[in-house]
Amino acid sequence: MSKVRQVALLPAGCQPWNTDVCDASGERFAYSATLAIYIYQLDRKFNEFKLHSVMSEHKKTITAISWNPRNPDILASTGADNQVIVWNIPQQRALDKITTKTTPNSVGWCLHERDCVSFVCGRGPLCMWNYGTGGGLTFHKEAQNFLSDICQFRWHHKKLGKLAFGHTDGSLSLFNPGQKSQKHVLRPETLEGTDEEDPVSDLDWDPLSSEYLLVSNTHFGVRLIDTDSLSIIMCFQLPSAAAQVHSIAWIPSAPGMFLTGDSHVGVMRMWNVSKASPIENIKLKKMGFHALHVFSTAPQPGNNNNKMATSQGVSSTSYTIAPTMSQTNRFALPPAHAVCTFLDGGVGLYDLGKRKWNFLRSEGHVETIFDCKFKPDNPDLLATASFDGTVKVWDITDMTAVETSPGNEGVIYSITWAPGDINCIAGSTSRQGAFIWDIDKGKIVKRFTEHGKHSVYSVAWCPKDSRRIATCGADGHCIIRQVDGKILQKYKHPAAVFGCDWSPHNKDMIATGCEDKTVRVYYLPTNSEQPLKIFAGHSAKVFHVRWSPLREGILCSGSDDGGIRIWDYTQDACINFLEGHKAPVRGLLWSSEIPYLLISGSWDYTIRIWDIRDGACIDTVLDHGADVYGLACHPSRPFILASCSRDSTLRIWSLTPLVEPLQMNILAKRPWSEIIGTAENATSGVSPLLTGKVSKDLRAQLEKLQEPELYCKTLKLFSNFFTHPGGSQNLWELVGVINGKADCYLSSNYSKGIMHSKHLTKYKASAAQELEMVKMSRSSGIGAPKKEDQLREAANMHIRLGNIQRYCELMVDLGEWERAMAVAPGVSLDYWKSLADRHADFLMEQENELAIPFCIATGSAKKCVDFLTSQGHLQEAMLVAEATIEGSINPPSKPSKKPPLNCNGGETPNEDDLSMLHNTADTLADWYFRNGSPILAACCHLSVDHCQKAMSKLIRGNELELAVSIGRVLKNQDVGALTNVATEYLVRRCENIGKWYSVIDGRELAVDLLKDTDDSERHLVRLCASCAASQSEIDDLHSKAGLPSMQKCLKKAETLLSQSSPEDCVKYYILSTQPEKALDVGLEHIKGQMQRSVWKVADVYPVLQLLGYIMTEKLQQQKCAKYCGELLALSAYVGALVAIGRGYDTIVVPLFEHTRYLLKSRQPNIPLSEQQLDLDLAAWRSQGEQDRDTLGTTYGSACEHYKVLRERIGVEPYPVERGVDVAAGSAMPSHSDVHMSVLNGRRIQGLAFFLEDGRSAVSISDAIMWSKVNPFSPLATGARINPF
Repeated sequence: MSKVRQVALLPAGCQPWNTDVCDASGERFAYSATLAIYIYQLDRKFNEFKLHSVMSEHKKTITAISWNPRNPDILASTGADNQVIVWNIPQQRALDKITTKTTPNSVGWCLHERDCVSFVCGRGPLCMWNYGTGGGLTFHKEAQNFLSDICQFRWHHKKLGKLAFGHTDGSLSLFNPGQKSQKHVLRPETLEGTDEEDPVSDLDWDPLSSEYLLVSNTHFGVRLIDTDSLSIIMCFQLPSAAAQVHSIAWIPSAPGMFLTGDSHVGVMRMWNVSKASPIENIKLKKMGFHALHVFSTAPQPGNNNNKMATSQGVSSTSYTIAPTMSQTNRFALPPAHAVCTFLDGGVGLYDLGKRKWNFLRSEGHVETIFDCKFKPDNPDLLATASFDGTVKVWDITDMTAVETSPGNEGVIYSITWAPGDINCIAGSTSRQGAFIWDIDKGKIVKRFTEHGKHSVYSVAWCPKDSRRIATCGADGHCIIRQVDGKILQKYKHPAAVFGCDWSPHNKDMIATGCEDKTVRVYYLPTNSEQPLKIFAGHSAKVFHVRWSPLREGILCSGSDDGGIRIWDYTQDACINFLEGHKAPVRGLLWSSEIPYLLISGSWDYTIRIWDIRDGACIDTVLDHGADVYGLACHPSRPFILASCSRDSTLRIWSLTPLVEPLQMNILAKRPWSEIIGTAENATSGVSPLLTGKVSKDLRAQLEKLQEPELYCKTLKLFSNFFTHPGGSQNLWELVGVINGKADCYLSSNYSKGIMHSKHLTKYKASAAQELEMVKMSRSSGIGAPKKEDQLREAANMHIRLGNIQRYCELMVDLGEWERAMAVAPGVSLDYWKSLADRHADFLMEQENELAIPFCIATGSAKKCVDFLTSQGHLQEAMLVAEATIEGSINPPSKPSKKPPLNCNGGETPNEDDLSMLHNTADTLADWYFRNGSPILAACCHLSVDHCQKAMSKLIRGNELELAVSIGRVLKNQDVGALTNVATEYLVRRCENIGKWYSVIDGRELAVDLLKDTDDSERHLVRLCASCAASQSEIDDLHSKAGLPSMQKCLKKAETLLSQSSPEDCVKYYILSTQPEKALDVGLEHIKGQMQRSVWKVADVYPVLQLLGYIMTEKLQQQKCAKYCGELLALSAYVGALVAIGRGYDTIVVPLFEHTRYLLKSRQPNIPLSEQQLDLDLAAWRSQGEQDRDTLGTTYGSACEHYKVLRERIGVEPYPVERGVDVAAGSAMPSHSDVHMSVLNGRRIQGLAFFLEDGRSAVSISDAIMWSKVNPFSPLATGARINPF
């Protein structure tokens, strides 16, 4: 199992190269990046679309995708690798594939045949393939031998066999069974008699007609065509000649209406077939549309859109159901969702009915990302360079785009940040030399063209001298220059130079990697073009070189020979050769804290982590879907790694699991000498040591403090040091607030995250006031949000804070009077009246008759009469005057006064309000947790002082070091029991501490961790019992743990055996030299308890847990085979019952089925039958997920047995909240590293845990839950599993 854990993923953008690249079906939508298909699925609990899977098997650009209209679980795709693949979406696997002679450019499903995929290449013919039958291709008899290439084709969804093709010359070809085929007809009039082309950009059959076809051409625009009469029904007029339509889509829920997306600007236009001009224009983005697909909105749970108001009669005071209105009071848009993709790679899901984005990722790279670099002075910003010609800057805390370089630079191979706080990026390109982008100015401020038209492969800004920049390229030169362009040196090489790197220890030394298979080192002050050193040894070109930041004179090189060489400059020698990659090496990165740790990326799709001391590959990451190019390390969080790839994704990884002993040393209060050292000590030692600048700066900061502040500060600083920035800082600030930290000590970023409830209204009110300040300014500035948008955002903040009057006044400023008056009564009736009077005056000034209802509603009859008179409506003025005399028009009555509540304090909130706040926090926490972000989930609970729930989320998310740290720092909070549980699970990690610790060293560290926990003896017994070492080593471990020697334990066990104390007897037997004797005693005790008419899990579980820690070698001995079968079956069955109690629903059925397998295969002599299993499982299944906390409401025998089952399970003294575990990062879909779970046969989402055979796998979350209730492997070998 890979220890490196993925913590964030930035999906690729939607490719702009091909047309049919987005589709939707049921509750899913999909889009195609260059090499992968991204599937989003509706999460009904939270009513949002989430990334469900990333599917990648095409080796070249995907050209089209299409969902099976008969089966929403099946999708087809075609690619430039000449492959057609049929996918099963729930199983996330390819069902079948076929290879074609040429590249298919469009794909669809034949509705007149079952499971038949059709596709077309070039000028035809149309191919049809019944996948899964083993048959070959068949061809449409008539759809072939076209005179122009085919852009797209569409089967009619109702009239079977009817078919339309769009061609690059702008014409259409139509086929209808029983009628003569029509080829190359209805070419745009402007093209008749010419050889010019105006390709068909999209086709869509009218969903309510068998004849009408909507067609768009790139330049000619949109036409509605009658395919039977070959006539044009309507040509739709775009606003200007420059406007172009690239995509069209009918709206299924609105007959006769369709959408278009402009290809130059992000305007979505709504049309009706009866009108030549658009009826609505919606500006969604600045960038133009690429593809568009509309599907009907799925009905929401609990909603009944067909509910009609019923009434026994109508009176003047009856309420009416108002029609749905848009935000701008235009007509209501139909309920539907539009999948929108844009030319900059942006992807979004727009809710037409609500006029808002359900989901939007505004930007994304659409091609290979060649390089990535963290900003030195703001390390949460990461820049990426891509084949698509752009440099983008991302905030990795939420993976959002911050900046994009102007224009298109062609292929950008390499980037480098300016050192220090200079906000500039230098880049190297394939055809335009190198450049400097000044982010603050938003433009390219310098270009370097000394390499001519040759590709510039690498650029490096000197970290010790910001005036120097080096570039190297295909012209065989490495050029050193000043930022003003002055050439300092020009080093000639015999071939292309692919990589260069400045020494971090000497500002005048630079190394290069050349196509001639060598590495060169140059020294600038010599003023010589000759290198100081030349290192030869690679058998293919050298692509990258990297100096070690921690060991002076050490550098590495990666080559197309698949190898990595470590060079010692001082010895003129290669000191190690790292083998393992099966393709050229591209990415290289040294750890900035562990001097012998090296990371590499390759064209074999893998990232490898190496120990250069012995050349061992200590971990391999497989999840990229294509070549890995760029690698970067977070400057202040050295174990956070970023990688980029030809799969167009950016991924963030945590390397912390590789150095877990360091975190545990800190928690165990080990001396600094076991945590921080020198590069020399770390390289020669066994256990890892931190040797970088960041860790040393932290130590210097901490050495100024005294206890008890020292330990708490140490835990906080090193927790942030080891973890991903997405939430850890936020979590510690909330802990500080709960512990009484003054507001003045909170960071400036605190208000950007999840705030404590006592700060929420205060900070949001302040933010709203800042937004209101825009009213005082004359201009928002270039690129700044519009004043109206800022005021609207301020208003939305105020209304959520309960500041109704400020909301109303801001709505008035925005001219949205009706919105203001709709909520004004929430302030007072007098305020509503004054607002209505003001609006009436405003309308009267414009001579607008809409003022009349407001005058009458406020009782301003005279004002109304005067207005009508001035407008010449004398009869109406008379009518109003008469109604006033008769008493029909009166000022509104005043309700009884009641003091307003202060949103920032004031009256004490009642229990209902508190319950509402807590429930909201719980829901938000659950959303974060289900998305694989337990740290942010814990933040939600801490924001309302729910410390126990926060600890539970961290434990269930397997963030154990953080849970222990938080638990030890929280003051006066009842989290001791939860801290003990987290420590217990953390101790389990000591059993698999890694290559740098011995078995005994790891267990001794575990003993130190357990010193501060309650009931530590129970955990120490388990820790020592499972230790596989020599007797003397185990006795030493016993001594450190405060336990008797193995021999003394044997004597004590035999004494206790005669005293009828089975649990204590088992405890000392498993600690003794004869642990197998514990099996006889313990199993007899458990079977005796289970033979009673009424027994509970609590009667057997403690002894069963002890037996689970017996050494595996002893348990697997032949003489223990009988006991082994009984122990495995009992552990599986009781584990299933415990899983029910803890809410581990995903492993309940696998545990029962595992028990059934053991009963059949091992035939153990235990009081348990398959019939009992059937009854228990049926009883559990009879209760819905919502009822499993109680006895449920289902009646019958199953329900009655469920009551018995619940009584047997009882209430376990387990302080962690109920529910399934979701390990951090496990919600992210796997890409190329695909495995099926042995528990349920499904594809594993996220990280997989491999069992003892090295092949079988389960998801990491299921493995953790399994091991918490049953220590033995699902493979029934008797081996224990430890996924912690």
